[in-house]
Amino acid sequence: MLGVYRVMEQVTSAFPEVLFESCSGGGGRFDPGMLFYMPQTWTSDNTDAVERLKIQYGTSLVYPVSVMGAHVSAVPNHQIGRVTSLEMRGHVAMSGNLGYELDLTTFTEAEKNDVKEQVAFYKSVRALVQHGDMYRLSSPFTSAVTAWMFVSADRKEALLGHFRVLAVPNPAIGRIKLRGLCPDTMYRLEQTGRIYGGDELMYAGIHMPQMEHDFCSILYRFTAVQVIDRRLCPSTAKAAVPFGAPFVWAASFRLSSLSK
Repeated sequence: MLGVYRVMEQVTSAFPEVLFESCSGGGGRFDPGMLFYMPQTWTSDNTDAVERLKIQYGTSLVYPVSVMGAHVSAVPNHQIGRVTSLEMRGHVAMSGNLGYELDLTTFTEAEKNDVKEQVAFYKSVRALVQHGDMYRLSSPFTSAVTAWMFVSADRKEALLGHFRVLAVPNPAIGRIKLRGLCPDTMYRLEQTGRIYGGDELMYAGIHMPQMEHDFCSILYRFTAVQVIDRRLCPSTAKAAVPFGAPFVWAASFRLSSLSK
């Protein structure tokens, strides 16, 4: 390992302007030593959205989201043949460093527009995802539903991801209890405009709409609109600054963002 680090030291010192990405899939080098030289790691060659729920959930227990390369790949998945929606693949990949690993020239006009919307949305929440605090709400290892969320340092913004692998008939009403919010702050759910109390979202939870198909997902964005008692929700933390620079791997049309 010391030999590998010595090579990395020489390479990164010789080309300080290049943003390198290491790879865990082939070399198994997802460790702090490699991150010292390469601030992002290709989390796994397995890019199936369902499998990625476990991969990214487990990786987040040790490493920050900002170092996890997460790409939208083609379907049927090249490893297991599973077909998942572009929406779910995008939502899962947005929970890391978003990228696209497929032939964009095969996309329909509708799919191209969907990708444009995904990229635009991710840019608007990139700082929140990469710099915010991650809370794991429901584990893919123990439940058919996976849920996690990201909260900004000042607790004024949050992003909730909710993923269901398999649909069930006549499911019970599902509620997800959020974490990390300020209990005495009112939050607006941007997708609907509805206002919730932080204490309501954390202690009572939010009702999740019924998902009638397999491989479905939702991203909910919350923004603070009123702080009732600043003593319970101090806003002294510095705001996170977006970072990242796109680059292309010509062989596979990979688009990824790396930290500066």
